[in-house]
Amino acid sequence: MELMGCGTALVTPFRGDTSVDEAALRALVDWQIESGIGFLVPCGTTGEAATLSEQEWLRVVAIVAETAAGRVPVFGGCTNNSTQEAVAKVRKLATVSGLTGVLTANPYYNKPGQEGQYQHFRAIAEAVDLPVLLYNIPGRTGVNLEPATVLRLAELENVVGIKESSGNITQITELLTTAPTGFKVFAGDDSVALPVLALGGAGLVSVASNVIPGEMSTMVRSALAADWEKARSLNRRYFRLMVAHFWEASPGPVKSVLNMIGHGEDVLRLPMTPVTDATRKRLEVLVGELGLLKTVAAKRAS
Repeated sequence: MELMGCGTALVTPFRGDTSVDEAALRALVDWQIESGIGFLVPCGTTGEAATLSEQEWLRVVAIVAETAAGRVPVFGGCTNNSTQEAVAKVRKLATVSGLTGVLTANPYYNKPGQEGQYQHFRAIAEAVDLPVLLYNIPGRTGVNLEPATVLRLAELENVVGIKESSGNITQITELLTTAPTGFKVFAGDDSVALPVLALGGAGLVSVASNVIPGEMSTMVRSALAADWEKARSLNRRYFRLMVAHFWEASPGPVKSVLNMIGHGEDVLRLPMTPVTDATRKRLEVLVGELGLLKTVAAKRAS
């Protein structure tokens, strides 16, 4: 299966007692795939991976891979700021049946330089035979993975691409114009998806697609097919929602919206908390204006 198009950075649904809601997770995966999503990424930033125990983390990835059942690629998140721990974790992750590959972000808190990051990612890639998707998210980790370092890592056989969440279009453009053929650059932010796709990106790893998987998938497919009129139309309609998912720290807003449209409880694990009442009211207005609440009401009525 080719890694292309719109993938969803899946939330991890929790019950009221903050235990993992496995039934809701399976339902979310089925809905995503049935809506046309291209691939799934459990246990990334949006999946609150940092708050999951090792057993829960492996279980969530296993559920997603099992439920996907080969219908779409599944890249499990695996990030740690200790290279030794990251290598141990990725070897455990590689035992999950049906897993396509690994998504791994910059080592956080330590703030390593470019050589430190190179050695870190190289150790992870060499520890497994699975495809590895790098994840550059300096806003969360405190360090930026520069294009020159990405190009060095792209020489490793199983480093297949990068989710670029720096928000730096100049940097992303440099990477897209210098990366080897076949190395895939994915937009890591919904709000810059179309610019990255226009520059040659392979797709998007999306937060918004948790809520509107069909619409985000269609937008990305349209852009990749050079149907810019359709892609721009969808971007124009849903751009406010893409931005709204970051009115407060993610995944607070997207979990709130999912709850509004009937997909899971509005529950996060500390130190993350649900959005404030004021933000939830703003989200309710926006979701109502986009007609998403009407869709839920129609489904319930049927």
